[in-house]
Amino acid sequence: MRKILCTAAGALAVAMATALPAMAEEPFWGVQAEQLEARLTEGSDVLAWDFDALYGTDELKLVWRSEAEYATADDRFEKLENQIRLQTPISTFFDAVAGFRADTPAGPDRYSGVIGLHGLAPQWFEIDLDLFVSDKPSLRFEADYEALITNRITLTPSVEVDLPFTDDHKRDIGAFGPRIEVGARLSYDLIDRLVSPYVGVHYEQKFGETANLARAAGEDSGTVYFVVGTRILF
Repeated sequence: MRKILCTAAGALAVAMATALPAMAEEPFWGVQAEQLEARLTEGSDVLAWDFDALYGTDELKLVWRSEAEYATADDRFEKLENQIRLQTPISTFFDAVAGFRADTPAGPDRYSGVIGLHGLAPQWFEIDLDLFVSDKPSLRFEADYEALITNRITLTPSVEVDLPFTDDHKRDIGAFGPRIEVGARLSYDLIDRLVSPYVGVHYEQKFGETANLARAAGEDSGTVYFVVGTRILF
Protein backbone atom coordinates (compact mmCIF):
# COMPACT_ATOMS: atom_id res chain seq x y z
CA MET A 1 0.00 0.00 0.00
CA ARG A 2 2.83 2.38 0.88
CA LYS A 3 4.44 1.74 -2.52
CA ILE A 4 1.15 2.47 -4.27
CA LEU A 5 0.66 5.76 -2.46
CA CYS A 6 4.26 6.81 -3.11
CA THR A 7 3.87 6.10 -6.82
CA ALA A 8 0.66 8.09 -7.08
CA ALA A 9 2.01 10.87 -4.89
CA GLY A 10 5.07 11.17 -7.14
CA ALA A 11 2.88 11.47 -10.20
CA LEU A 12 0.74 14.08 -8.48
CA ALA A 13 3.82 16.08 -7.54
CA VAL A 14 5.07 16.08 -11.13
CA ALA A 15 1.65 17.22 -12.39
CA MET A 16 1.42 20.02 -9.84
CA ALA A 17 5.00 21.20 -10.41
CA THR A 18 4.30 21.42 -14.13
CA ALA A 19 1.10 23.40 -13.70
CA LEU A 20 1.84 25.69 -10.74
CA PRO A 21 3.01 28.70 -12.81
CA ALA A 22 -0.48 28.93 -14.33
CA MET A 23 -2.42 28.76 -11.06
CA ALA A 24 -2.92 32.55 -11.13
CA GLU A 25 -5.65 31.88 -13.71
CA GLU A 26 -9.17 32.31 -12.38
CA PRO A 27 -10.44 28.86 -11.31
CA PHE A 28 -13.78 27.43 -12.43
CA TRP A 29 -15.90 24.44 -11.46
CA GLY A 30 -18.42 22.15 -13.10
CA VAL A 31 -20.27 18.86 -13.00
CA GLN A 32 -20.76 16.55 -15.97
CA ALA A 33 -22.89 13.42 -15.60
CA GLU A 34 -22.47 11.38 -18.77
CA GLN A 35 -24.69 8.60 -17.43
CA LEU A 36 -27.48 8.98 -14.87
CA GLU A 37 -29.77 6.14 -15.78
CA ALA A 38 -31.88 3.06 -15.10
CA ARG A 39 -30.75 -0.13 -16.84
CA LEU A 40 -33.71 -2.42 -17.40
CA THR A 41 -33.53 -6.14 -18.09
CA GLU A 42 -35.14 -9.41 -17.10
CA GLY A 43 -34.21 -10.08 -13.50
CA SER A 44 -32.52 -7.32 -11.54
CA ASP A 45 -32.66 -3.79 -12.92
CA VAL A 46 -29.73 -1.49 -12.21
CA LEU A 47 -29.49 2.18 -11.31
CA ALA A 48 -26.20 3.62 -12.54
CA TRP A 49 -24.27 6.87 -12.61
CA ASP A 50 -21.01 8.06 -14.12
CA PHE A 51 -20.03 11.67 -13.43
CA ASP A 52 -17.09 14.05 -13.03
CA ALA A 53 -17.08 17.05 -10.70
CA LEU A 54 -14.13 19.35 -11.28
CA TYR A 55 -12.49 22.48 -9.88
CA GLY A 56 -9.42 24.26 -11.20
CA THR A 57 -8.05 25.96 -14.28
CA ASP A 58 -7.26 24.93 -17.83
CA GLU A 59 -3.75 24.09 -16.61
CA LEU A 60 -4.63 22.09 -13.49
CA LYS A 61 -7.93 20.51 -12.49
CA LEU A 62 -8.96 18.55 -9.42
CA VAL A 63 -11.56 15.98 -10.51
CA TRP A 64 -13.86 13.78 -8.42
CA ARG A 65 -14.94 10.89 -10.65
CA SER A 66 -17.67 8.56 -9.42
CA GLU A 67 -19.17 5.44 -11.03
CA ALA A 68 -21.80 3.17 -9.50
CA GLU A 69 -24.19 0.34 -10.31
CA TYR A 70 -26.98 -0.43 -7.83
CA ALA A 71 -29.00 -3.66 -8.26
CA THR A 72 -32.57 -2.88 -7.24
CA ALA A 73 -33.72 -6.49 -6.76
CA ASP A 74 -30.80 -7.35 -4.48
CA ASP A 75 -30.84 -3.90 -2.81
CA ARG A 76 -27.06 -3.59 -3.02
CA PHE A 77 -24.27 -1.89 -4.94
CA GLU A 78 -22.66 -4.14 -7.53
CA LYS A 79 -20.07 -1.41 -8.11
CA LEU A 80 -19.14 1.79 -6.29
CA GLU A 81 -15.96 3.46 -7.44
CA ASN A 82 -14.63 6.91 -6.54
CA GLN A 83 -11.49 8.58 -7.85
CA ILE A 84 -9.72 11.80 -6.90
CA ARG A 85 -7.65 12.88 -9.92
CA LEU A 86 -5.41 15.74 -10.98
CA GLN A 87 -5.34 16.62 -14.67
CA THR A 88 -2.84 18.84 -16.46
CA PRO A 89 -2.32 19.33 -20.22
CA ILE A 90 0.58 17.58 -21.92
CA SER A 91 -0.52 18.45 -25.47
CA THR A 92 -3.22 20.42 -27.27
CA PHE A 93 -5.76 17.61 -26.90
CA PHE A 94 -4.60 15.43 -24.00
CA ASP A 95 -4.22 15.78 -20.23
CA ALA A 96 -2.03 13.64 -18.00
CA VAL A 97 -3.91 12.19 -15.04
CA ALA A 98 -2.72 11.09 -11.60
CA GLY A 99 -4.68 10.25 -8.49
CA PHE A 100 -6.27 7.61 -6.27
CA ARG A 101 -9.15 5.15 -6.67
CA ALA A 102 -11.30 3.50 -4.00
CA ASP A 103 -13.52 0.51 -4.85
CA THR A 104 -16.29 -0.15 -2.31
CA PRO A 105 -18.49 -1.78 -1.06
CA ALA A 106 -18.89 -4.92 -3.23
CA GLY A 107 -16.32 -7.40 -1.90
CA PRO A 108 -13.23 -6.33 0.05
CA ASP A 109 -12.34 -2.66 -0.30
CA ARG A 110 -9.61 -2.01 -2.86
CA TYR A 111 -7.41 1.09 -3.16
CA SER A 112 -5.04 1.95 -6.00
CA GLY A 113 -3.08 4.75 -7.57
CA VAL A 114 -4.15 6.05 -10.98
CA ILE A 115 -1.92 7.16 -13.84
CA GLY A 116 -3.48 7.92 -17.21
CA LEU A 117 -4.42 10.06 -20.16
CA HIS A 118 -7.66 11.93 -20.88
CA GLY A 119 -8.47 13.81 -24.03
CA LEU A 120 -9.68 13.90 -27.62
CA ALA A 121 -8.29 11.62 -30.31
CA PRO A 122 -8.52 12.44 -34.05
CA GLN A 123 -12.14 12.60 -35.30
CA TRP A 124 -13.10 13.88 -31.78
CA PHE A 125 -13.29 10.56 -29.97
CA GLU A 126 -13.13 11.19 -26.21
CA ILE A 127 -10.54 8.85 -24.71
CA ASP A 128 -9.65 7.75 -21.18
CA LEU A 129 -6.74 5.38 -20.63
CA ASP A 130 -5.96 4.59 -16.98
CA LEU A 131 -3.48 2.28 -15.31
CA PHE A 132 -4.51 1.35 -11.76
CA VAL A 133 -1.43 0.62 -9.66
CA SER A 134 -1.79 -1.71 -6.67
CA ASP A 135 -1.18 -5.33 -5.68
CA LYS A 136 -4.21 -6.00 -7.97
CA PRO A 137 -3.20 -3.88 -11.01
CA SER A 138 -5.51 -3.35 -13.97
CA LEU A 139 -5.93 -1.26 -17.11
CA ARG A 140 -9.05 0.56 -18.31
CA PHE A 141 -9.75 1.99 -21.75
CA GLU A 142 -12.85 4.10 -22.43
CA ALA A 143 -13.93 5.78 -25.66
CA ASP A 144 -17.09 7.54 -26.76
CA TYR A 145 -18.15 9.72 -29.63
CA GLU A 146 -20.92 12.33 -29.90
CA ALA A 147 -22.50 12.15 -33.36
CA LEU A 148 -24.81 15.10 -33.99
CA ILE A 149 -27.91 13.98 -35.89
CA THR A 150 -29.59 17.39 -35.57
CA ASN A 151 -28.74 20.46 -33.50
CA ARG A 152 -30.51 18.85 -30.52
CA ILE A 153 -30.36 15.09 -31.10
CA THR A 154 -27.10 13.25 -30.44
CA LEU A 155 -26.15 9.58 -30.76
CA THR A 156 -23.35 8.59 -28.38
CA PRO A 157 -21.77 5.16 -28.89
CA SER A 158 -19.31 4.10 -26.19
CA VAL A 159 -17.01 1.27 -25.21
CA GLU A 160 -15.18 0.45 -21.98
CA VAL A 161 -12.66 -2.34 -21.41
CA ASP A 162 -11.38 -3.34 -17.96
CA LEU A 163 -8.39 -5.67 -18.06
CA PRO A 164 -7.15 -7.14 -14.74
CA PHE A 165 -3.57 -8.37 -14.58
CA THR A 166 -3.93 -10.61 -11.51
CA ASP A 167 -6.53 -12.82 -9.86
CA ASP A 168 -8.81 -11.24 -7.28
CA HIS A 169 -11.15 -14.11 -6.48
CA LYS A 170 -12.67 -12.29 -3.50
CA ARG A 171 -14.12 -9.83 -6.06
CA ASP A 172 -14.80 -12.52 -8.72
CA ILE A 173 -12.03 -11.28 -11.03
CA GLY A 174 -9.67 -13.57 -12.96
CA ALA A 175 -6.29 -12.52 -14.35
CA PHE A 176 -6.55 -11.28 -17.96
CA GLY A 177 -10.30 -11.92 -17.94
CA PRO A 178 -11.60 -8.60 -19.30
CA ARG A 179 -14.99 -7.03 -18.76
CA ILE A 180 -16.30 -5.12 -21.77
CA GLU A 181 -19.20 -2.65 -21.82
CA VAL A 182 -20.65 -1.37 -25.09
CA GLY A 183 -23.48 1.14 -25.33
CA ALA A 184 -25.35 3.52 -27.59
CA ARG A 185 -27.48 6.37 -26.24
CA LEU A 186 -29.76 8.68 -28.21
CA SER A 187 -30.20 11.99 -26.38
CA TYR A 188 -32.25 15.15 -26.89
CA ASP A 189 -30.94 18.52 -25.64
CA LEU A 190 -33.94 19.65 -23.63
CA ILE A 191 -32.24 22.72 -22.10
CA ASP A 192 -29.29 23.63 -24.34
CA ARG A 193 -26.59 21.07 -23.47
CA LEU A 194 -27.40 21.29 -19.75
CA VAL A 195 -30.12 18.63 -19.54
CA SER A 196 -30.30 15.92 -22.22
CA PRO A 197 -32.65 12.97 -21.59
CA TYR A 198 -31.78 9.81 -23.49
CA VAL A 199 -32.73 6.23 -24.26
CA GLY A 200 -30.43 3.49 -25.45
CA VAL A 201 -28.94 0.05 -25.02
CA HIS A 202 -26.09 -1.15 -22.81
CA TYR A 203 -24.31 -4.49 -23.09
CA GLU A 204 -21.88 -6.01 -20.61
CA GLN A 205 -19.80 -9.14 -21.24
CA LYS A 206 -17.16 -10.87 -19.11
CA PHE A 207 -14.50 -13.07 -20.64
CA GLY A 208 -11.97 -15.69 -19.56
CA GLU A 209 -11.60 -16.61 -15.91
CA THR A 210 -13.72 -13.61 -14.87
CA ALA A 211 -16.63 -15.09 -16.87
CA ASN A 212 -15.99 -18.53 -15.34
CA LEU A 213 -16.15 -17.07 -11.82
CA ALA A 214 -19.41 -15.27 -12.65
CA ARG A 215 -21.01 -18.46 -13.95
CA ALA A 216 -19.78 -20.40 -10.91
CA ALA A 217 -21.53 -17.81 -8.71
CA GLY A 218 -24.77 -18.36 -10.63
CA GLU A 219 -24.55 -15.10 -12.59
CA ASP A 220 -24.70 -14.48 -16.31
CA SER A 221 -21.41 -13.62 -17.99
CA GLY A 222 -23.22 -11.23 -20.34
CA THR A 223 -26.30 -8.99 -20.03
CA VAL A 224 -28.16 -6.63 -22.35
CA TYR A 225 -30.01 -3.65 -20.86
CA PHE A 226 -32.48 -1.11 -22.21
CA VAL A 227 -31.50 2.21 -20.63
CA VAL A 228 -33.36 5.45 -19.91
CA GLY A 229 -31.70 8.40 -18.25
CA THR A 230 -30.37 11.90 -18.66
CA ARG A 231 -27.08 13.66 -19.20
CA ILE A 232 -26.47 16.71 -17.01
CA LEU A 233 -23.89 19.44 -17.49
CA PHE A 234 -23.48 22.54 -15.33
